Amino acid sequence: MATSNKSATADHDHDASRRDFLFVATAATAAVGGASAAWPFISSLNPAADTLALASTEVSLAGIEVGQAIKVMWRGKPVFVRRRTAEEIKEARAVDLKTLPDAGDARSPADDAKRVKAGKDEWLVLVGVCTHLGCIPQGSSTGEIRGDYKGWFCPCHGSHYDTSGRIRKGPAPKNLEVPPYEFVNNGTGLKIG
Repeated sequence: MATSNKSATADHDHDASRRDFLFVATAATAAVGGASAAWPFISSLNPAADTLALASTEVSLAGIEVGQAIKVMWRGKPVFVRRRTAEEIKEARAVDLKTLPDAGDARSPADDAKRVKAGKDEWLVLVGVCTHLGCIPQGSSTGEIRGDYKGWFCPCHGSHYDTSGRIRKGPAPKNLEVPPYEFVNNGTGLKIG
């Protein structure tokens, strides 16, 4: 009888270890299969290569004269780059901030000194999209109307921006946004984004 109990215990232990092995093997196979099936879906959530290419834009500042503005594209939006005159900077800094329709925020501060990089006050960089209905204001090309405050003018609904890109008159509720940017190539270039 004792032999038969030993044999039954050995068979039971053998069945338990086989069961444990099958459980671990099944769980591992399911995990690998699930990860393999999920990978294409997770990978499809990454931005496309053409989107990543538009994440930043470099602009050469060579040839932009004092008082001149250019328009470049970044992430499908126009960006205004203006090399302001000393008079434009002086006028922008003389404005009483309490008189402005938009007190500003982190992305579009009202204080002119915070809308430009320290030491590079002549260079103003703005997203060129009117904050009213998304039109593109005029004022970056020669001969375009710059509005009552010599900055930009949106003819669609009559918004006037000053030489710092702040809303001064019209239906636009916010200042023009300042995109993330930095000077590169010893200050001869600009990287937007």
